[in-house]
Amino acid sequence: MNHEQSRALYDRALSVLPGGVNSSVRATRPYPFFVEKGDGGHVIDADGNRYIDFVLGYGPLLLGHSLPEQVQSAIQQHAAEGPMYGAPTEVEVELAEFVTRHVPSVEMLRFVNSGTEATVSAVRLARGYTGRDKIVVMQSGYHGAQESTLVEGEGDHTAPSSPGIPESFAEHTLTVPFNDEEAAHEVFEEHGDDIAAVLTEPILGNYGIVHPVEGYHETLRELCDDHGSLLIFDEVITGFRVGGLQCAQGAFGIDPDITTFGKIVGGGFPVGAIGGKSEIIEQFTPAGDVFQSGTFSGHPVTMAAGLETLRYAAEHDVYSHVNELGDRLRSGLQDILRDQAPEYTVVGRDSMFKVIFTRDGPDSFDGHCEAGCRQQESCPRFDYCPKNGGDVKQAETERWERLFWPAMKDRGVFLTANQFESQFICDAHTGEDIENALEAYKEAI
Repeated sequence: MNHEQSRALYDRALSVLPGGVNSSVRATRPYPFFVEKGDGGHVIDADGNRYIDFVLGYGPLLLGHSLPEQVQSAIQQHAAEGPMYGAPTEVEVELAEFVTRHVPSVEMLRFVNSGTEATVSAVRLARGYTGRDKIVVMQSGYHGAQESTLVEGEGDHTAPSSPGIPESFAEHTLTVPFNDEEAAHEVFEEHGDDIAAVLTEPILGNYGIVHPVEGYHETLRELCDDHGSLLIFDEVITGFRVGGLQCAQGAFGIDPDITTFGKIVGGGFPVGAIGGKSEIIEQFTPAGDVFQSGTFSGHPVTMAAGLETLRYAAEHDVYSHVNELGDRLRSGLQDILRDQAPEYTVVGRDSMFKVIFTRDGPDSFDGHCEAGCRQQESCPRFDYCPKNGGDVKQAETERWERLFWPAMKDRGVFLTANQFESQFICDAHTGEDIENALEAYKEAI
């Protein structure tokens, strides 16, 4: 593949953008390819190279790049009527009504402009509602670029994970390994009266797609109930992707107090939302005393894109299509690994997928979970499948990034740039795309 234009653009970008990019995960080696346009389930770069796109903007593009007419029309109409107003519009009410009809725990919403802003606001809301300061998060979980969750360490021995964050922020953040019920009990035994909330992704989506073991979320729910704490589900990634319109919480049968959304709920435009029980969400100003505000919140173009995307998904059986492709892809990947790298692990659910380059495991896939790890104790690979972010970090992450990702790119498959972030399937992908991708995996692995 020729990449002269991308190289030239990267050279220009280095002079005006730190690292030549506007998000650190885009900084691939030796330099990123620059996208010129999207086409269905593909992207075309500045040099005319065409790739099957499994990044999909890191998750927002449930329908792909070529939007259906009803979605395009709604976006164009609202953009033509005026970019924004600083006043409420009907479409933000309609989107909120759609979400509250379909997501079991959500009675009321506040729209914001990013997943990070949603989780920042949710943490502030939980602290304001409970009158407590401490937040429990999962080690290696990701909740956006916010000071309260950019921490490292164990239990109450935490420190900021980035320069620029005062140590005092980490003092109020407690960490436990995902899927470790004993650690969750211990942190509540020691700090239960001070814990405002547990903040977790239903499935770790930024650290290898780690599925919960049976009963883990139920344990968190019970601990929160017993100690008067709130359970916050970060569904920025899983929302309206895992579990369809009911989201992951519906699929798992868990009733969180607060849910954060992003990505798909904005139809590919900048968005975030905080949803939950009315008595909690109403603590936001102006109904309550917890301050939250934003100039671009409820932006009419974003609201229209999100509403029509979700309506289209509901009316056209999008989830059956993308989930079937996901099952086919993950099953095909397991067949490849059985022959070429049986120590590796296929993970994912519905339209999310990834191959984790785990270092240990049986040399057979007999009796394994079908179409991706589900953390089933009956599976002979159960003891070897990653249970938390630390397990994923122990995989062959350097090989994935330095050798495997470039090899897939050279074969026309665009994957997220490292071992950790999830990959996605969209409605525009086809069976042929899946077969072509599997052939590339077979050659690259």
